[in-house]
Amino acid sequence: MTKIELIATATFGLESVVAYEVKSLGYEDVKVENGRVTFVADELAVCRGNLWLRTADRVLIKMGEFRASTFEELFQQTKALPWPDWLPENAHFPVEGKSIKSQLHSVPDCQAIVKKAVVEKMKQVYKKEWFDETGPRYTIEVALLKDMATLTIDTSGAGLHKRGYRKLSSRAPIKETLAAGLISIARWYPDRVLLDPGCGSGTIPIEAALIGHNLAPGLGRTFAAESWPVIPETLWLKARQEALDLADREAKLRIYGTDIDKEVLSLARYHARQAGVENSIHFQQVPVAKVRSKQKYGFIITNPPYGERLGEAREVEKLYREMGETYTHHFDTWSCFVITSYSQFEKLFGRPADKKRKLYNGRVECQYYQYLGPRPPRPKPNQEPATNSPE
Repeated sequence: MTKIELIATATFGLESVVAYEVKSLGYEDVKVENGRVTFVADELAVCRGNLWLRTADRVLIKMGEFRASTFEELFQQTKALPWPDWLPENAHFPVEGKSIKSQLHSVPDCQAIVKKAVVEKMKQVYKKEWFDETGPRYTIEVALLKDMATLTIDTSGAGLHKRGYRKLSSRAPIKETLAAGLISIARWYPDRVLLDPGCGSGTIPIEAALIGHNLAPGLGRTFAAESWPVIPETLWLKARQEALDLADREAKLRIYGTDIDKEVLSLARYHARQAGVENSIHFQQVPVAKVRSKQKYGFIITNPPYGERLGEAREVEKLYREMGETYTHHFDTWSCFVITSYSQFEKLFGRPADKKRKLYNGRVECQYYQYLGPRPPRPKPNQEPATNSPE
């Protein structure tokens, strides 16, 4: 197999989490930058990366990177790249683009230049003047940042947050990739109880169940590169079989999702069935102020409303006070993790967070407030760890 440079794109704030996932797949040559993690691997890594990366947005093939402050530089250096190594004669290759703080600020012009350069390169190799583009899709992107152009091909197709289980959506759902990131940052382990007291359509509990069962998040969907001749079907079959072999469907998990909205809980149960984890999550209709548990040393991880809509501020402030009182009086041995854009959250919750981390939910800048509870006592020698029954 040939060595290729891959980019796993990431939401700002999750780059280190994505890098950890890449390394966990066995790839060591990893470089972390704003919004992306670059690593060197082989064709099999395209399959494994798409199937396994829980917090990355996409897996891209990095074709080249160079300085370009004129259209001529962009054209000639794009043309010099080995496009026919990846694109077959019938490839469908639309070009997308973005430009930030660069002299070549017209994105449509940059897209047109890159398209023309790729066509000229294809002409040289395939000895023809016209390409019908009736074959597999190879989405090319030209990204310009401070006059540095990065040329990539997207292997994922739909974003990796689209696992395939969420057919329906509630108001303002959290992306699956961000939900998985929140769980990773919290350092939740499957032997500990997890509760989302405002679970909405169930994304955080479902992502936790996928992690707990070691289920590859991409198993239920397809990817753009699955139709590419350059990546043999045998590699995809190998990667999928590996994922199936590593799944632990017998793991005993204690994951709970509660919400005040009966209708949204029906969506959560539907999504859990679609994801194949319905037996690992207990959903219940309970308001935040009345959430209780007999279990100790658990994790609360939640994405409550932010109060950004007109007239919602008072309701959200009341909710945050209730969250703080419930946590303080009934979950004092638990760790609590809350993501919100509401700047006065700590004041309403009743105490400053032990840690904070800036993250983005879509385009909304948020803080991830982390309240760290005590560690559970270690079991005595020759003593089995205590198991708690759910209420």
